Amino acid sequence: MASPVAFSSSSFSQRSLQSTFLLSSANPSLHILPNKFRKPRKLRSLIVAKSNGTDSADVPDRLISALCYFYPFFDGIQYGKYVITQFYPVQAIVQPLVPAIRVFKSFPLNGFLVFLTLYFVVVRNPNFSKYVRFNTMQAIVLDVLLIFPDLLERGFNPRDGLGLDLIMSLDSTMFLFLLVCLIYGSSSCLLGQIPRLPIVADAADRQVL
Repeated sequence: MASPVAFSSSSFSQRSLQSTFLLSSANPSLHILPNKFRKPRKLRSLIVAKSNGTDSADVPDRLISALCYFYPFFDGIQYGKYVITQFYPVQAIVQPLVPAIRVFKSFPLNGFLVFLTLYFVVVRNPNFSKYVRFNTMQAIVLDVLLIFPDLLERGFNPRDGLGLDLIMSLDSTMFLFLLVCLIYGSSSCLLGQIPRLPIVADAADRQVL
């Protein structure tokens, strides 16, 4: 069954700008990514979820945080071109999001503009609670990590054979990871919990604490 999503090419240059910006001297904390397997010296304290003095996030904070996880999913939707066409349950999940995805992909710079908005308007804004800023930063770092499968595809770009099979497996794995992060991150936020995504949570911690 053909996918309803009109896939566009990866915004490689935009992610390069995003990663360069986040890894600049003004943002040294993300240099920890290559050392993500290093055991931390001490346990990180839980982010206080609240801005109103209670021990749970209020409804606006939950909604804003949940919506942020759609950003990396929309930006990486092209990785699902194999999975979506082959598995109807996945297609059924994505189908309601098609209008929003088309709007997101309608202008080449939309992804970068969303990145700048989330980073400067939300993450760097102390008027937002740490709960919102942490979840927003997780979504941003997750999106920046999409540069690595982009690099692999641009470096090899196989047309058939084993190479194509490997790229298909990589794309499908990346898409399923983004889908799981979307479902886990958004549902946790709606419940007022703190989702901690693998690989990116520590980097997000250091940006907002």
